[in-house]
Amino acid sequence: MAVRPGLWPALLGIVLAAWLRGSGAQQSATVANPVPGAIPDLLPHFLVEPEDVYIVKNKPVLLVCKAVPATQIFFKCNGEWVRQVDHVIERSTDGSSGLPTMEVRINVSRQQVEKVFGLEEYWCQCVAWSSSGTTKSQKAYIRIAYLRKNFEQEPLAKEVSLEQGIVLPCRPPEGIPPAEVEWLRNEDLVDPSLDPNVYITREHSLVVRQARLADTANYTCVAKNIVARRRSASAAVIVYVNGGWSTWTEWSVCSASCGRGWQKRSRSCTNPAPLNGGAFCEGQNVQKTACATLCPVDGSWSPWSKWSACGLDCTHWRSRECSDPAPRNGGEECQGTDLDTRNCTSDLCVHTASGPEDVALYVGLIAVAVCLVLLLLVLILVYCRKKEGLDSDVADSSILTSGFQPVSIKPSKADNPHLLTIQPDLSTTTTTYQGSLCPRQDGPSPKFQLTNGHLLSPLGGGRHTLHHSSPTSEAEEFVSRLSTQNYFRSLPRGTSNMTYGTFNFLGGRLMIPNTGISLLIPPDAIPRGKIYEIYLTLHKPEDVRLPLAGCQTLLSPIVSCGPPGVLLTRPVILAMDHCGEPSPDSWSLRLKKQSCEGSWEDVLHLGEEAPSHLYYCQLEASACYVFTEQLGRFALVGEALSVAAAKRLKLLLFAPVACTSLEYNIRVYCLHDTHDALKEVVQLEKQLGGQLIQEPRVLHFKDSYHNLRLSIHDVPSSLWKSKLLVSYQEIPFYHIWNGTQQYLHCTFTLERVSPSTSDLACKLWVWQVEGDGQSFSINFNITKDTRFAELLALESEGGVPALVGPSAFKIPFLIRQKIISSLDPPCSRGADWRTLAQKLHLDSHLSFFASKPSPTAMILNLWEARHFPNGNLSQLAAAVAGLGQPDAGLFTVSEAEC
Repeated sequence: MAVRPGLWPALLGIVLAAWLRGSGAQQSATVANPVPGAIPDLLPHFLVEPEDVYIVKNKPVLLVCKAVPATQIFFKCNGEWVRQVDHVIERSTDGSSGLPTMEVRINVSRQQVEKVFGLEEYWCQCVAWSSSGTTKSQKAYIRIAYLRKNFEQEPLAKEVSLEQGIVLPCRPPEGIPPAEVEWLRNEDLVDPSLDPNVYITREHSLVVRQARLADTANYTCVAKNIVARRRSASAAVIVYVNGGWSTWTEWSVCSASCGRGWQKRSRSCTNPAPLNGGAFCEGQNVQKTACATLCPVDGSWSPWSKWSACGLDCTHWRSRECSDPAPRNGGEECQGTDLDTRNCTSDLCVHTASGPEDVALYVGLIAVAVCLVLLLLVLILVYCRKKEGLDSDVADSSILTSGFQPVSIKPSKADNPHLLTIQPDLSTTTTTYQGSLCPRQDGPSPKFQLTNGHLLSPLGGGRHTLHHSSPTSEAEEFVSRLSTQNYFRSLPRGTSNMTYGTFNFLGGRLMIPNTGISLLIPPDAIPRGKIYEIYLTLHKPEDVRLPLAGCQTLLSPIVSCGPPGVLLTRPVILAMDHCGEPSPDSWSLRLKKQSCEGSWEDVLHLGEEAPSHLYYCQLEASACYVFTEQLGRFALVGEALSVAAAKRLKLLLFAPVACTSLEYNIRVYCLHDTHDALKEVVQLEKQLGGQLIQEPRVLHFKDSYHNLRLSIHDVPSSLWKSKLLVSYQEIPFYHIWNGTQQYLHCTFTLERVSPSTSDLACKLWVWQVEGDGQSFSINFNITKDTRFAELLALESEGGVPALVGPSAFKIPFLIRQKIISSLDPPCSRGADWRTLAQKLHLDSHLSFFASKPSPTAMILNLWEARHFPNGNLSQLAAAVAGLGQPDAGLFTVSEAEC
């Protein structure tokens, strides 16, 4: 430390005074070593002391000291004196007392503080001298201010119901000085003093006592200090309202005016209506009940009474009453008179003929005869016209011999009944296809004969080479890549219910094994030059919120194909099972599609399709085939129009493979009759160690609001004891009809009387109250009987989940192109695609096929979707061959033309 020469006498005097006072001298924070004889009031007194301060970025801070009376003031920082040259000194005289006043200032830089950073806090203190002694000021701490970027905890998005509490935690970034926290709601400051429903805890969490609809917003936590201001990621809070039922309306009038009928009452999900994704009301919005109305009884005459005696007026009479039966319940009165009078002067009976009634009868008979004659003429005319148009279409049995004939250098046998003797190679699982569209022959002939040519016109002689490479990434990588997008966050993270592949204009097929779900991508559906990675996913109903209103029920699995938004030039065909019993009078069927925002929309009402619509559906007994040009998430939903509407349930009985205790459980599953539901249960039972103990049965479950009951009977009491405390078990109607609950089952627990008991014989009944039912006769050995275990294994599908290019189609590519080019142009003789549709029983879809650039391609695509992989090409060949024309010629197709 450097001290000016003029200060040494004063310092020596102070030290000497301290030595004279000895060890008993008093020291304090304000007085240090007073000179003997000095007046205590003349010790230095600080007017300004240094205060704690923060260094922001690289700006130095200023410390100020001011004392009176003072002859010298110096700063000491962290125990070391600050150099004299670093002090800025300003001397003056106090105006009121005349005592000398001194003010000293120093600057402290960031570098000075950083030298001791981590060891101890950096502090500075003033020491002032006067002739009476020294005085020390308070310590001022200098700290480097900062605020880190990352929050220790950010608020997360929430979905809460109305009037539920909301807690949004926020832990601000570390900083000096500690950050202050404030909250923004949609960029507006949240002020707890203005809203008593909101407060901020000491830990900076935002608490909403009771959620209101107005609290639906984006919330942001803001942390700030003198250095910076940080914002957390916004948390979206959605306050939803679950729907509530209104009160029931009055019962309607009975549907039948006479006898047994139905009456119903309804309610609406408007008390309150669901908002912001809230759950729709559970239960039915319509209730039906049986009713009976007294039938009106029309009156009828009793027999005539005997004739009365002849009167003076030469007449006698007889009477009857309207009492056999008498009219009641609004029935008609008897027609005619109740009194008949006649002349009694002779034995002859006078009877008045009902002339006008006879005339009316004859006129009616003549009119009916005329109508029948006219109807017969119309039918004859229609029949003649149809016969006239079809007689000219002579079926040439050899018309497709060229297109479907086996590729071989040897001629085929004449008595071979099959037009198709070579099946497309579906066994290959190679990931790369490169080569011609038809197999090469090792024989000497470079050509093979095709025996007719008008229907299948020759193609050019160019070579068609296909090149396709399948994706090389693993399934987990693909799922991981999809899961980064918001729309795919609800996709299953496993691969057992998902398949995918890479496709180009040659098309292909995706299939989820053992589910009945597939996606056919026809040739040219993907634009040339484009390559798409397409996936197909089966969802569990509990993983996807599908709102069902009123009497609606889920009839199919929920299936996603994507990615959404890709450009398709032809419709792809999505195939999936359904469990409804199709009947236009009983069902209103709709195809639902989920938008990217998560809402479900009705994109197709089956039976009311427009030909130019983006979606179309071919509904069959147990499957549906959806034509779509937009990929997405689909489900088939049905709404019952009458109590005759029914769903097919598959009943399966499982029991343990090995029984190690006295108890033996029989599980009865009630599933949708679809392959995907069966697959889920079979996988579950494999994990539980169960086996099938009876052949599955199908039960038709009707929309009658009656529950499903299950009971067990005829259990031999000497060997087994049933632990069921009631006569039957019951599954509520809505649990089954809703269609979104999996693994619905009941368990019957039996107890063996002896561990050696192994034979079980009993009956198990499953029935809907006032509806269909099934019974199972169980008779087997629980330790070694496995005869039903193979039933489910026989239903498993084979094949590769993803097939690309020509290997994905039954019809060879060359043959397909020839059929399309031959049948697409209209033909006056009827040998075009319309007749092919009729032969394949697809004539109800003619308007849809006609709206597409190639109707024949649509028909063949649908045939491929319906008949893969077990389709009979011979039957298709026979249908196409029946469209032959007499001027068919002979042409050949070489290997280069493939």
